[in-house]
Amino acid sequence: MKVELSRVVQGGCRLGVLKELGRTGQHSLEVPGCLLYTRCGTVPHLTPDTLHTVSSLPSVTQLTLSTIAEHQEVLEEFKDGFRKFAGLGDSVLYCSLHDPATRCPTGHITNKTVSVWGSGGRMELTVAKFMALQKTVQPDWYQSMADGETWQSNTSRKRVRKSVDRTLAHLDECLLVHHKTQELQGVEVFGVVEGGDVLEERVRSAKETAKRPVSGFCLDGLQTGSMDQALRSQLITAVTKELPEDKPRLLQGVGRPDEVLACVEVGVDLFESFFPFQVTERGCALCFDFNISPDPEHAVLESNEEEDTAGETRENGDVDPDDQTQMTSFEINLKDKRFVDDFRPLVKGCGCYCCRNHQRAYLHHLLVTNELLAGVLLMLHNTAHYHAFFGVLREALADDKLDLLKRRVLRGAGGEKGNSVQWVSI
Repeated sequence: MKVELSRVVQGGCRLGVLKELGRTGQHSLEVPGCLLYTRCGTVPHLTPDTLHTVSSLPSVTQLTLSTIAEHQEVLEEFKDGFRKFAGLGDSVLYCSLHDPATRCPTGHITNKTVSVWGSGGRMELTVAKFMALQKTVQPDWYQSMADGETWQSNTSRKRVRKSVDRTLAHLDECLLVHHKTQELQGVEVFGVVEGGDVLEERVRSAKETAKRPVSGFCLDGLQTGSMDQALRSQLITAVTKELPEDKPRLLQGVGRPDEVLACVEVGVDLFESFFPFQVTERGCALCFDFNISPDPEHAVLESNEEEDTAGETRENGDVDPDDQTQMTSFEINLKDKRFVDDFRPLVKGCGCYCCRNHQRAYLHHLLVTNELLAGVLLMLHNTAHYHAFFGVLREALADDKLDLLKRRVLRGAGGEKGNSVQWVSI
């Protein structure tokens, strides 16, 4: 695989296409973009038929080893790989180590092992077991084994240095086994850049990882809640200077729209789309505005709305931007009683099945009565809204409208002002 850039905007934003994906090299993915988040190959709450009512889904499906590892014996007996086992057709499969939607407990890393958590609890992986799992899953690309337990702000420099050393040692061992394994011929490996919040260790990790024969890079330990965005941007800027331009950079654990925009500005290509799932689990709907081409009448109405609502507090309440479990300012809580007689769609102009057929009041009813359909409809909308945002992000980079998009997203957070969507082909 390789990144072909069409533009580099404002010195850091990379617009282009990730080409030659999959073992046949026939797939591609526009960047900046995101992967399709799944658990055991299935988007939570959605059947494959329901999922495909969402248009222009990404060509790359993310699997997490933490949800697959406990099924290793079944997959080994099946023999034909996870793609065929889960009926994923010709999707490009990327296998990550951890589930980005769930924070892992710390304190379970050794010099020779890492731990993942599935439904049955903790599973300890050596390099041999990790590579045996990759051989069984048969993904198109995978993240190498890594020590990623340095995201906490109180981590010592000594622990951070050890994390970088272990991750590089794991990468070397993984590559050695990879090149000897017939079943992994044609499969790509992504090296993992660690280093916590220590600039020198981040740069060292990036330099050393770039020396290895990897196809791309996972930037780990920078997830939401681990540090403020200014420090995250500083570290990513330093890291990307050490990485080759033709190889993709995948940022792990960051999904909020404001953070996505900030990270795109410093050279990130790919993101994990776990954020819509987190929003759905809270009983919320994404509603932030990313319309960068409003008609004049719409712009006047929005201006009047802003004047009318000046000084009002957000109905969503106080928001802690670093708490991954708390509702963000980019969503509305449909369990709130104010939606009991709100007969508007979730987002005006949204083309998803939910917004075309149902109202906020109906979603409120489903949630308060604990109907399973609530999760289905919310996940449909949140997935469609989030992927449409990435389509508009690429359009904004192509048309020099990134600053406008940033103003829209940050001003539209909360969803009650400028609550409309521009739908584009992704």
